Amino acid sequence: MQDLLSMVTALRRPRLLVRAARCGAADYRRDRHLQRLLGYGTLPRPAPALMKLMDLEGDLDHQRRTGDTAYSLVRHIDVLIAVMGEAQLIRSAQAAVALEDFA
Repeated sequence: MQDLLSMVTALRRPRLLVRAARCGAADYRRDRHLQRLLGYGTLPRPAPALMKLMDLEGDLDHQRRTGDTAYSLVRHIDVLIAVMGEAQLIRSAQAAVALEDFA
């Protein structure tokens, strides 16, 4: 799990892209966003969802860097919002487990 969060932390993207995603992350709603990005049906748990989102984001970043005409800035921001939201859910769950272990 930590490796997955380390991958999120290690992402290096243009500042404007990250700022836009941070603004949207405050309104992240897992049920709405993930269904739109990953497809309808049963939502995966946060870690598998984050892995899928990281794959999507990598593909989008490759399109951005190569100047692919199929690149969608809006979709890239949506995926980054979801990455930030799912990473926060994982961090919160880890903190809750740590607090339970401490008590």
